[in-house]
Amino acid sequence: MLWFPLNPRCLCGCQPGPAVPVGARPLSLPSWPGTGLNIFAVAFALEVSVGKTNTVMALNNSDVLLPCTFTTCIGFQDLVFTWYFNSTEMIYHGKIKNKASEPFLVGRNPRVEFVGSTTGKDNNISIVLKNVEFSDAGKYTCHVKNPKEKDAQHNATIFLTVVQKMVEADNTVTLIIVGVVGGLIGLLILFMLVKRECLVSSSGNDNTENGLAGSKAEQKAPPKA
Repeated sequence: MLWFPLNPRCLCGCQPGPAVPVGARPLSLPSWPGTGLNIFAVAFALEVSVGKTNTVMALNNSDVLLPCTFTTCIGFQDLVFTWYFNSTEMIYHGKIKNKASEPFLVGRNPRVEFVGSTTGKDNNISIVLKNVEFSDAGKYTCHVKNPKEKDAQHNATIFLTVVQKMVEADNTVTLIIVGVVGGLIGLLILFMLVKRECLVSSSGNDNTENGLAGSKAEQKAPPKA
């Protein structure tokens, strides 16, 4: 029996998933010409991301950006996205008709402002939380639902920390270590230079005291016959 990989994300550049027997024939398309093998329609996966890091730090009483983007290989129709605070409190709710239109607001917290755009290259649904307070620290979840993908849903989470002031990292220990290592390297180089100088000086001696061959020491005349 022949097997083909079937993964909802394969055509989005992801790794193939578990194999599915050809005979199963779910979502089958016309057979491949000349082979009698069936090709499977692939469900395209929805992906949501908050960037390379899922942690954000903000000063008290400042504004902070909470980033979020989504991707889908087959596009979207009447897509719904929602931001939640600590998984329960909805702070922003919006909808997007299609790629040619910008999101429109359904409901939001007064301190939340939408700053994204979905008509450009990136489907950006980021928000800004204004005048953050210590009580705003916690988990923020960006949730997306795409009816065009049979109501496929996906979300990503970002964690916000609120501080009174930003503290610079103390690099004293690092500087000390770098200084010590640099000093040791310098001493090693100096030792090698001194040793090399000694070797050069030694090789230039006349070796007259030992009367070695090739030296300038007087050679005894051979005994007469």
